[in-house]
Amino acid sequence: MAQIVHRAPLAAQAAEILLGRIRDGEFALGQRLPGETTLAAQLGVGRSTVREAIRELAGKGVLDSRQGAGVFVTALDVSDDWDTVLRRASITTVIEARIAIETEAAALAAERRTPAQLRAIRAALAARAGADPAPEAHVDVDMALHRLIVVASANEVLVELFDGFVPRVRTAMVDMLKIRPTASPEADQAAHAAVVEAIADRDPRRAAELSRAHLNTLKFAFA
Repeated sequence: MAQIVHRAPLAAQAAEILLGRIRDGEFALGQRLPGETTLAAQLGVGRSTVREAIRELAGKGVLDSRQGAGVFVTALDVSDDWDTVLRRASITTVIEARIAIETEAAALAAERRTPAQLRAIRAALAARAGADPAPEAHVDVDMALHRLIVVASANEVLVELFDGFVPRVRTAMVDMLKIRPTASPEADQAAHAAVVEAIADRDPRRAAELSRAHLNTLKFAFA
């Protein structure tokens, strides 16, 4: 039976009821919603309120209003915002996502890096080797190197994704290094240097493999 809106704000309540019907499976993914007149009668509100409710759900990615075609279901629920997802995610999960991002970024950087970008990457590698061993300082120079490699991929989406991970990863890595310092700083630096050399040699396959191997080592350290 259709639910009726009783209290203000009407548009917000109408949107919540529509979302509930979508969650309950009344409307499938890709299905066209009934027209405004039908929805207004079902909800007991005016057509303008229905339009506002649709706009609200469209803004949340649940509905898509297509000119001349109608309103279609594009998601079965409202997704959490990015910050909420990252706060809830385990550090292992975040590192797994970094592996996906940075492995591809390293390969693309090997293909696309400019001479100036390679100089910046080498400088960051050297800075990493001579950095203050305090956990905060070490993590900051480490993330700076990784970011330069991602930037050299010339893929702005990968850069945005990497930047979204930085706060979550930084906090976890600082905490881990305070409890469990890197067993072999020399080996860790050598692993980074190997990735940089693969990028310098314009060898995307080797760059990706070395990046994956290094980040998997980091993942196992948190396991």
